[in-house]
Amino acid sequence: MPASSPFVPRPGSAGRLALAALCGLAVAWGAAPAAAQGKLEAQYEATLAGIPVGKGVWNIDIGDDVFSAAASGGTSGLLKSIANGSGAGASQGRVVNGALVATGYQASTTTSKKTEEIRITLDKGNVKEFGIVPEPPVDADRIVVTEAHRRGVWDPMTASLVRVAGTGDVLSPEACHGNAAVFDGRMRYELKLDFKRMEAVKAEKGYRGPVVVCSLYFVPVAGYIPDRPVIKYLAAQRNIEVAFAPIAGTRILVPFWLKVPTPLGPAMLEATSFITSAQPPKVAKTQ
Repeated sequence: MPASSPFVPRPGSAGRLALAALCGLAVAWGAAPAAAQGKLEAQYEATLAGIPVGKGVWNIDIGDDVFSAAASGGTSGLLKSIANGSGAGASQGRVVNGALVATGYQASTTTSKKTEEIRITLDKGNVKEFGIVPEPPVDADRIVVTEAHRRGVWDPMTASLVRVAGTGDVLSPEACHGNAAVFDGRMRYELKLDFKRMEAVKAEKGYRGPVVVCSLYFVPVAGYIPDRPVIKYLAAQRNIEVAFAPIAGTRILVPFWLKVPTPLGPAMLEATSFITSAQPPKVAKTQ
């Protein structure tokens, strides 16, 4: 699984397998319009078998005609002493008829061994340019990503925002319908959701209320090595769950927690602080 999420900084050995699963954070379904403008300031903690292994922050700002999202994180606790790492990612774009249309995505990961940067430029869901620095070596076993694979896709950050169509309750089973095509600069994959249940959550700071819980399925398409254990493991999983909470004033949902079973115990990414506020639309100036 690619380390495109800033919450997955590439620790070593078994820890990498567990935390790589958290990349399932990237989920998006359709391009239904947002209802208004809003902001989110959130903090997350990653645990493995109940042991803290990482922390991160996520800020989202949806305006009248532009939006931005940025996240950063790193290892913590025992994992930091074993395999220190950090990462960051950001996406930005336009709000067109209420829909979020990304124009750019950037991500970086740093470990004791190297730093890697990924950049993607998009135009209406199609990749115009992309690059990885340093350029990775060619691997004959990796399934080639074609031009067709880079059309009609989401970047990982924008793909993390679920847009619910219509005017009804945004926290409904409909939020878990659909699938997303994601390109992270290296790999093309599909993510699919199915409705599981409704729950109530309580962050240490901020949001308290209902979330919609969905089953999450990962389907690799291209840009991966078929024999890689992490890919096989995630593709076979049928017990990954993600819970979505709303950004106030919008019809956009954001992951509040993500649970992934691993051979070492459950891996979980959960918001400890989830502060969201609605922003009133700008009033057009009169002559």
